[in-house]
Amino acid sequence: MGSHNLQVFRADTREWLDVNCPASMRLRMVEGEEVNGGSKRRSTNLDAHQWLSAMAEKGWTVPTWPVEYGGAGLGKEAFMVLMDELQRINARPPLGGMGVSMIGPTLLEYGSDEQKRQHLPAIARGELAWCQGYSEPGAGSDLASLQTFAEDKGDYFVINGTKIWTSGAHYADWMFCLVRTNRKVPKHEGISFVLFSMDSPGVTTKPIELLNGKSPFCQTFLDDLRVPKNNLVGKLNQGWTVGKRLLQHERSGLAALASADKIGPLERIKPALTLCNLARKYAEDQATIEPSLRKYLIENEMLKKSFFLTQQRAMEETVSSAPGAATSIFKYVEANYVKEQLELQLRIRGTQGLGWEGASFDDEEISMCRLWLEAKSISIAGGSNEIQLNIIAKRVLGLPD
Repeated sequence: MGSHNLQVFRADTREWLDVNCPASMRLRMVEGEEVNGGSKRRSTNLDAHQWLSAMAEKGWTVPTWPVEYGGAGLGKEAFMVLMDELQRINARPPLGGMGVSMIGPTLLEYGSDEQKRQHLPAIARGELAWCQGYSEPGAGSDLASLQTFAEDKGDYFVINGTKIWTSGAHYADWMFCLVRTNRKVPKHEGISFVLFSMDSPGVTTKPIELLNGKSPFCQTFLDDLRVPKNNLVGKLNQGWTVGKRLLQHERSGLAALASADKIGPLERIKPALTLCNLARKYAEDQATIEPSLRKYLIENEMLKKSFFLTQQRAMEETVSSAPGAATSIFKYVEANYVKEQLELQLRIRGTQGLGWEGASFDDEEISMCRLWLEAKSISIAGGSNEIQLNIIAKRVLGLPD
């Protein structure tokens, strides 16, 4: 797209967004108002569904996807313009969840024509919510040790096993799942990648209550689940390759960047005041900030800015191709940043940062305390920090095993 056409596209995009983006969709995300697809968990804000419908009609829920699959077919330059204009008005993402950020891009690369036609347009319109069947009680960081087994029955598989930490499984319509299909070969070579409806007979979900009182995770039980062979993604026993690519899409953080992280972890941990003003609020002398604390505030802000700049560069380089092993850098840095920032908030608030409940604590103090506890898991969820460092060492730096 030439520079003149880009200017026209920017002007048209700005005009359309000014007219069609509801006012409440330009404000900070409120818990419960996000849209992650499907009908089992609806946004509490009707504007969110109006925004989704308008963006889906334009193909802008997944702007770089081909038009026939619900996207807009935008090239890199036009996509960057669209992202710039969305961030200009602080627009919330119209659609989040694992459909647009994980399984959708993976199906574009590995899915059959039938699978693409069946799932991608529905994902782009927000009609389906997805969950991930990877980890098991005995296979977390060492995921290739998974034991959920899919027995070949000719036209279909019969699957038995259990998955754990399946985020949002109780709200999901479909699961993408790694299963073992050959027990006689090295563990990485006997895994396949399958899709199935969560409403299928034999699928049971049980929420897992966490320390913070919430339950985003589930354990999912698969008992004599029948999955048609046409729900196999990629080749039989080569699902490890597909599964790794999906994780690279997840770890890239490009979905969060595209929405200025309006639903990502960096947005969730952001207090109502800037960290500097928060420090002044809780300081004995509100005119000054303790020098040692000032040092931590500066380092924290520098890390966040460098993180976003690196993601921006990565998006410009990879928007038209699949992300690679370098995405593990984003996962590792973001996990550490989130934990350190919440520790910094706790340092600022002192004992007021340890409020679980009670009239002596305000809503933000309570919610940030619970996030502080929840965030302990972020360096494990989606691939532990240790695994990310191994990937970076081998696949990015080229160090020997």
